[in-house]
Amino acid sequence: MTQRIEDYALIGDLQTAALVGRDGSVDWLCLPRFDSGACFAALLGDEDNGHWRLAPRGARTCTRRAYLGDSLVLESVWETRTGTVRVLDFMPQRDRSPDLMRIVEGVSGRVEMSSVLRLRFDYGSAVPWVRRTDGHRVAVAGPDSVWLRSEPEVKTWGQQYSTCSSFTVGPGEKVAFCLTWHPSHEPRPALVDPYEALEHTLGDWKSWAAQCTYDGPYRDAVMRSLITLKALTYAPTGGIVAAPTTSLPEEMGGVRNWDYRFCWLRDSTLTLYALLSAGYLEEAGAWRDWLLRAVAGDPADLQIMYGLAGERRLPEAEVPWLRGYGGSRPVRIGNAAVNQRQLDVYGQVMDSLYLAREVGMPPQRHAWALQLSLLGYLESTWRQPDEGLWEVRGQRRHFVHSKVMAWVAADRAVRTLERHPELPGDVERWRTMRDEVHREVCARGYDPARNTFTQSYGSAELDAATLLIPRVGFLPPDDPRVVGTVEAVAAELGHDGFIHRYSTDGIAVDGLPGGEGTFLACSFWMADALNMMGRKDEARELFERLLGVCNDVGLLAEEYDPVAGRQLGNFPQAFSHVGLVTTALALTADDAAG
Repeated sequence: MTQRIEDYALIGDLQTAALVGRDGSVDWLCLPRFDSGACFAALLGDEDNGHWRLAPRGARTCTRRAYLGDSLVLESVWETRTGTVRVLDFMPQRDRSPDLMRIVEGVSGRVEMSSVLRLRFDYGSAVPWVRRTDGHRVAVAGPDSVWLRSEPEVKTWGQQYSTCSSFTVGPGEKVAFCLTWHPSHEPRPALVDPYEALEHTLGDWKSWAAQCTYDGPYRDAVMRSLITLKALTYAPTGGIVAAPTTSLPEEMGGVRNWDYRFCWLRDSTLTLYALLSAGYLEEAGAWRDWLLRAVAGDPADLQIMYGLAGERRLPEAEVPWLRGYGGSRPVRIGNAAVNQRQLDVYGQVMDSLYLAREVGMPPQRHAWALQLSLLGYLESTWRQPDEGLWEVRGQRRHFVHSKVMAWVAADRAVRTLERHPELPGDVERWRTMRDEVHREVCARGYDPARNTFTQSYGSAELDAATLLIPRVGFLPPDDPRVVGTVEAVAAELGHDGFIHRYSTDGIAVDGLPGGEGTFLACSFWMADALNMMGRKDEARELFERLLGVCNDVGLLAEEYDPVAGRQLGNFPQAFSHVGLVTTALALTADDAAG
């Protein structure tokens, strides 16, 4: 039976990540990078597509689980008829081959344990050749090899293209498994002591968490979200993936199944703000530098997303041998939206680099020249239609959010030149552009009869992205048009307080059939808008309801189905956790000011 998305927990090593279910099964892991082919793909198929279950024999799900302190080390406790056992799952941060480590420790009584490992490379399609060597099991298929060892060695055998183990643990007894990926053409990877690796991993996370400057009432949720953002960071470059998964559905059985293992520019400003506000200057600097490298070049070629190292080609393909999560097909790898025109990303980049400069991050010599180049291109293109923030796969439109972000781009240039007159640039030119965009949006993107901004020029549809209008400074939060927009979005796109991105009745704006869940980032935006408008009790109530959506270990997917009471979409989702952090910071700052 398919586990719920929220039944999974995340472990990772800052270069890739795995999802571990409440049943003790690792059902998703791409090696050696987030965007590599999965060797465990049961999440999107079944056990024959790769998984590793380690659990007491006959047990279905763990009794309880939690991360050890402020870390990414997962502890699952199993209370059985014969005794209690705990399993620690983690991936040490690395400068070498990736390791997935699982340590079993007896707590009381005697518990018989079972391990079933099915490795299937290339998203569950390639069954490897497995052999024994020097006390190891080695699985090889094409360029990939995985080495499995246990300390102490336990009884292990092959069965139906799987590697099985059985053993019994009593109080204080421990058995450790280490699974290591390595290029198949290279010699055996170096052995790592799993117990030393555990201590180092806990120490690394403890030191990192100690840098957090937030100490408000939502500290635990904020810290877990920051740890999740750190876990979604590709350490060699500083890029942050939107999620470590692909094709988890936005509607059960639906077709909105996308690959999110890439870095979106749309997330840049909010991510940068969250990291900076919580005291993580190094991570913010690495993200800023990744952004500068990724967008360098002809401004006409600016993309909405890039690969982990700034790769531009992310071709989309379907994986027909995977049945999809809960039967939701197709399963996709790559993302064709990379080729879309989204004019809002120019505003996102300008806003991010403006924020970095204003908080005093060490400047990059070429950053301002790049910004002027981007702005010059936007000046000649902002009047064109685009696919918008939500990456519609239909006809281009004049999306209001895209135009607002064009205003943001010009506004941040004006502010920069006013505060730093030593920089080159024609402030009047950008001030003129800013005013022109503002006039057009207010004239063509606002419906005076309904007192709300709409999704696009001339449309009657609403868009939750318009909730960002006061946040980016386009209009003040007490402007009647902002108030009307917030109320209209809450009434027409809300469901028990949670917010949809846009209407998905019938064929939606994205041209696809079916619906989707409420969008968690948009729900946080609603809480922010209410807070800015002075409706602070409503904002806090909504925020705390959103906290209630987090799973038992504090993780959020992209969306939430308030009818079924379950999470939807790729998991865990950086955009959702950024929303949690920024809203918590805003509410806490308001309390402090009060």
